[in-house]
Amino acid sequence: MPEPDYAAAARAALNAWDLDVASLEIVSHSENVVFAVTAQNGERFVFRLHRPGYHSLKELTSEQQWTAALRKEGIDVPVPRATRSGSLYGEASVAGVPCYAGMLEWVEGETMNSLMTTGQDRAGFLQRFESLGGLLATLHNQASSWKPPVDFQRRQLDAAGLMGAEPHWGPFWLARRLNTAQKNRFAALRERLHDILTRLDQSTDEYSLIHADLHPGNVVVGEGGRLHIIDFDDAAFGWHSYDLAVALKNYQEDPAFSAYQGALLKGYRRYRALREEQAALIPLFLLIRALASIGWADARPELGHPEYVPRLARDVETKAEATLAVFPG
Repeated sequence: MPEPDYAAAARAALNAWDLDVASLEIVSHSENVVFAVTAQNGERFVFRLHRPGYHSLKELTSEQQWTAALRKEGIDVPVPRATRSGSLYGEASVAGVPCYAGMLEWVEGETMNSLMTTGQDRAGFLQRFESLGGLLATLHNQASSWKPPVDFQRRQLDAAGLMGAEPHWGPFWLARRLNTAQKNRFAALRERLHDILTRLDQSTDEYSLIHADLHPGNVVVGEGGRLHIIDFDDAAFGWHSYDLAVALKNYQEDPAFSAYQGALLKGYRRYRALREEQAALIPLFLLIRALASIGWADARPELGHPEYVPRLARDVETKAEATLAVFPG
């Protein structure tokens, strides 16, 4: 089956914006199809074709409401460019399937992940994680005290959203690349994790709006080292410890993982209190993130990562028993 002509869909959708387009280039295709757009006057923008059915228009608008509130607190987040009609989103069609499109101002810089893989010394790595911890703390401070508008709507990454019978990122225990034994083990594991999550504190000290995908690939390091957060697509209500786990997830096999975690928490505690009990939840949420990612990947075979699910499954099987040993029941 031929791949949809995303560029043609983007060009058609761009007509809703007052912009003379000079060039259009796909820069990533994961949850959304993301383009770099250059205008005739040299201005650059990020243009997103949102995955059909992933978010309602109200949920997308709520994302912009939160990022606007974050900007007021001095946190560097995406700035939207409205359509000719003043809307923050336009409509698009990809292979006959309707979806939403949105435009954001371009931010110059390199992702934190890119900088960490280009020969920087270990001290520099630790400084990056410390800065990321401070950024997460600042974001959680705002979210914990902010009162969203009455029409605000984002998902809950609570016990049901993460490990319920119909979790947000799909039934990971039924993933096609799992064998029968793994499916049975992961189904039982889901029930155990759901039970643990139902007993966790959901006060605003520990649970509020979170980015939910703030790993180093979603942090752009700009001029003077200023950190800019991108990709709020998964932003939801959830545990702060989940956000911390996501920041560390891709570095679990690095020999310096413990040092990275220490630096992250040091930066976090500079701006926000974090009890030892909250920090102790990070291994739990690393496990949960791996399982949720299995569901996410299984629902998106078109992205072409055949080894992703087996690798995550091995990670879960290696770590599940030790991770859950500290939780009674």
